[in-house]
Amino acid sequence: MRQIRLARAVCFAAPATRASYVNQPRVGQTYRLRHVWPTRTSSARHSSCPRTPLPNIWLALPHLQVGRNVPFMHDNSPLPQSDRPTSTAAGHWVLARAGKRVLRPGGLQLTKRMLTAAGIPGSQVVEFAPGLGRTAQLIVDSGVASYTGVDLDPAAVKRVESIVAPHGGVVVNRKAQETGLADEVADVVVGEAMLTMQGAKTKAAIAAEAFRILRPGGRYAIHEMGLTPDDIAPTLADELRKRLAQTIRVNARPLTQSEWRQVLTAAGFEVEWVDTAPMALLSVRRNLADEGVRGVARIARNVLRDKELRARVLQMRATFKEYQDHMCGIAIVARKPA
Repeated sequence: MRQIRLARAVCFAAPATRASYVNQPRVGQTYRLRHVWPTRTSSARHSSCPRTPLPNIWLALPHLQVGRNVPFMHDNSPLPQSDRPTSTAAGHWVLARAGKRVLRPGGLQLTKRMLTAAGIPGSQVVEFAPGLGRTAQLIVDSGVASYTGVDLDPAAVKRVESIVAPHGGVVVNRKAQETGLADEVADVVVGEAMLTMQGAKTKAAIAAEAFRILRPGGRYAIHEMGLTPDDIAPTLADELRKRLAQTIRVNARPLTQSEWRQVLTAAGFEVEWVDTAPMALLSVRRNLADEGVRGVARIARNVLRDKELRARVLQMRATFKEYQDHMCGIAIVARKPA
């Protein structure tokens, strides 16, 4: 038996292997394996990968601490856009098909810092486009006074309802820019990875709706995709947005920090808090932190088994890698003046 420090990069085309664990992985624990048996595969098929016997996804993980408090979700209800082929589905729902549960640009830790800055406990919270419900779970677990989700996708509504209903939460099937909620009913409005997918007019409309339903002094917390630096060349920004739209099959329109601030201040908000994190949605290190060991294994298994899914994931990964120096996750908390 030997201790292995895991440091290889993931190669999704790698030959399959089998591993036997001595102990269940725990926070801060070094992984131990008894044996690794590479299976025989055609060298031509895997010519882009190293010729040395490649370990599977477990050996591809970097040596770091396992993410804390990452649940393994067993919800088998249909995913949003499950009726669309993988080749044309929106990129974030393709990643959900692969098994990802945290779909935010800056990762789970940036979401948690944002919720802390927004003062969630004891508040009446409205969340725009909760999607898979990962943040909804964090919100209701934090001791909020009430939770209301607003999502246009019926499948997302159903999934999130199953999470928040035991806590007295509700989810309505409406647009974020037309929630149907009364004026000044919320203390906090949360929206993640959804303004990025909208054009300028819809961004403004959603921010205005958040302002309308917030009480004076209420906070609007967003977690979106950002462009960096603030003085990024317009031609590069346009090229990046075009590539993103082609890759993720959504008209993604990320903004610089100053541009995100302008969206909020134009709606009447005062920006109070800003934080950023690398845009590392498909890095192994980020996925270990966000999804946990079992989650990463689930993703690897799904990607290896499905050729079409693997092609989409690798295409997105290549684009994120190409523009990684000019993309980030950005979270902002802005207050409605009292």
